[in-house]
Amino acid sequence: MSEYRARTANSSTFAPTRWTMVLAAAKAHGPGADSRQAHEALEALCRIYWYPLYAFVRRSGQHAADAEDSIQEFFTRLLSKDGLATVDRHKGRFRSFLLAAMKNFLTNEWHRVSAEKRGGGKPVFSLDVEAAESQRGGLEDDLTPEKIFDRQWAVTLLHEVLEALRLEMRAAGKADLFEKLKEALTRSDKTFSYAQIAAQAGLTEGAVKVRVYRLRRRYAELLREHVAQTVASPAEVEAELRGLFSACRG
Repeated sequence: MSEYRARTANSSTFAPTRWTMVLAAAKAHGPGADSRQAHEALEALCRIYWYPLYAFVRRSGQHAADAEDSIQEFFTRLLSKDGLATVDRHKGRFRSFLLAAMKNFLTNEWHRVSAEKRGGGKPVFSLDVEAAESQRGGLEDDLTPEKIFDRQWAVTLLHEVLEALRLEMRAAGKADLFEKLKEALTRSDKTFSYAQIAAQAGLTEGAVKVRVYRLRRRYAELLREHVAQTVASPAEVEAELRGLFSACRG
């Protein structure tokens, strides 16, 4: 078992995830339906994946302030008391649902509702638009809004996985080691210097290779777990991973 794991998981099971909880609540939506946990799950997903939507809206032509208002108004409606009624169960992946819902939102010009009326004058949650604008600086001008959405979704997902792994290593008292090894997650063995890291960490080169192997394995496990939070069935995990890797490449 990896030394970095805080718990074990049975890969043959597919426990209720954030998105499957939302889909189940949407299916059972009606008077008296208990959807509190589903709303919390939906809000958590929206907090993580708001930036890909922001990048999509900006690439579609809106200025930063208008895009921020669009995102806040969109989430206000999506996370409202009756928001689960708008969830389309036929769009199995959260990524597909969210983009389709935003397109519908923009088509109906809901973003024109004034910021003063949005949620009683209070944003649903804080958006770091300044950081988002800085991040947008590297986007290719020839990409469509949809391609930018997919690419930024992939980037956001990988960032979340890296942060989760960082927290696990810190909890295990291995924060310094993680900072030395993390480049191995994005670099090949030909470009990652095991000897240099071994000298810095006071380990043998062989010991560093073992730790890098374990780190990569745990990273892959966390990646699959995070993707599973956004799809409706285990059968969709591999397809979603392929789609996101394709978005990163192209």
